[in-house]
Amino acid sequence: IRIRLSELGTSFSNNVLDATKAFALTVDSAESMEGVPDSAKAMWAQIYQQHKATEEEKGEEKGDGVSSGDEVDAEKGPWRITLDGPSYIAAMQHVSDRSIREKIYMEYVTRASELTDNGSKNNVPLIVEILALKGESAKMLGFESPAELSLATKMAPSVQAVADLSNLLAEKALPAAYNELEQITSYARANGGDEYSEDALPKLAPWDVTFWSERYKEDKYALKEEELRPYFAFEAVSKGMFALVERIFNVEVKPADGEAEVWNDDVRFYNVYDKSSEKHIASFYLDPYSRPADKRGGAWMDVCIGKSAALERDIPVAYLTCNGSPPVGDKPSLMTFREVETLFHEFGHGLQHMLTDASVGDVAGINGVEWDAVELPSQFMENWCYDKPTVYGFAKHYETGEPLPEEYFEKLKQQKTFSAGLMAMRQLYFGQLDIELHSNFDPNNEDGETIFDVQKRIASKYSPHNMPLPEDRFLCTFAHIFAGGYAAGYYSYKWAEVMSADAFGAFEDVGLDNEEKVKEVGKSFRETVLSLG
Repeated sequence: IRIRLSELGTSFSNNVLDATKAFALTVDSAESMEGVPDSAKAMWAQIYQQHKATEEEKGEEKGDGVSSGDEVDAEKGPWRITLDGPSYIAAMQHVSDRSIREKIYMEYVTRASELTDNGSKNNVPLIVEILALKGESAKMLGFESPAELSLATKMAPSVQAVADLSNLLAEKALPAAYNELEQITSYARANGGDEYSEDALPKLAPWDVTFWSERYKEDKYALKEEELRPYFAFEAVSKGMFALVERIFNVEVKPADGEAEVWNDDVRFYNVYDKSSEKHIASFYLDPYSRPADKRGGAWMDVCIGKSAALERDIPVAYLTCNGSPPVGDKPSLMTFREVETLFHEFGHGLQHMLTDASVGDVAGINGVEWDAVELPSQFMENWCYDKPTVYGFAKHYETGEPLPEEYFEKLKQQKTFSAGLMAMRQLYFGQLDIELHSNFDPNNEDGETIFDVQKRIASKYSPHNMPLPEDRFLCTFAHIFAGGYAAGYYSYKWAEVMSADAFGAFEDVGLDNEEKVKEVGKSFRETVLSLG
């Protein structure tokens, strides 16, 4: 059963990657790009140029007068929009043409399903088989369901306890989500023209919400994401992050490019040293940028080498993978603030793997950590993205060296809770959908509910303000639970968020500007949360 589940998980991921790569929309009209940030246009123009180069290599080039050798022209195009993370998000946030957003959105939510590619990459039968095999293995081990088996090694005592926490949070978050969506809708109607009038559009479509949320946020805080990018160059951000862990955890991160073979020129390699002993204690690979052609979306940390006395492995090695904005032309990687948070998040996971003192492989690093606590260090690290000394350690204009303007930082902090209700309900919806599929759904009952019936039922409770479309096949790309380690554990994000807030609160209690006390609390955090893993 385990071997088959592993095969199914790999096939699931490959189908998602292939489906993501299979679609791209070429836009020739400059009018359609009106209002789109330069960085997004440059990214899409570069993707188009790379596509042309591939076509020319295959002898399939089209006669559009554009050569792969031509210089990227972000203003004139053409632009090629893909379903890869940075490209998709930029399109949803910034393309004003509703028809383009609708096309991209529908392609995105139907990936790897029976609705696309003639069903050749359909993950639905894989999901059903995965759930059936997990149910079978749970019963063999004496558990009623895969969820019950999963929770046996987690902090949450039962499926009901997870539901209780979700419902408690939903009581507060759902009214806020309704209110936030209403504000976004009102803003769209006031600023979007006749096509957004109540008569023409009784309710915002899913491909409208992100676009108008971004416009409303920009207007409310008088700050555009594009204005922030020049202050978040990848090299500076990573160095600032390393300086933070040196400050609070007494470890030093040093570049070690060339010491290990890498799979792409983008990938960096680093060594980690304990400052007190000067001992080399860990290493990690960092693959920071999106590569639509050969890299799946999302961000994750994985184990390369685990610490183990039995195997005489004393230097743990981690993989840290992100899908951030790549360099474009002669510009370095200029990150969105969310990409900065993601980098800090994944590095938090890496720290728990790399700073372990456990020498038994089965409990070293993240191996022995309850899965609903595994997000503690990662979400803890995100909090430092709002700590002024930390941010000003790296937020400098990539060309001039000027620090991030004070008013930008204040607005960043204000934006932290923007659409918090919508985001909370989204996570609760995903978490409870995961739990329901792994506890009450019967994959062997062909006459019962389908996985999409379950999705609609859970959405009616946790996402009634923004119900999925009938064509929505989000489950076919829900790799966290069908090809990752989060089966019956996606709720962990909200569960661990409470703990991460408490952990960061310990630093706030002693004063974030009290360097001596911050180091003391950091030492305690390293010696407990990080090193005992």
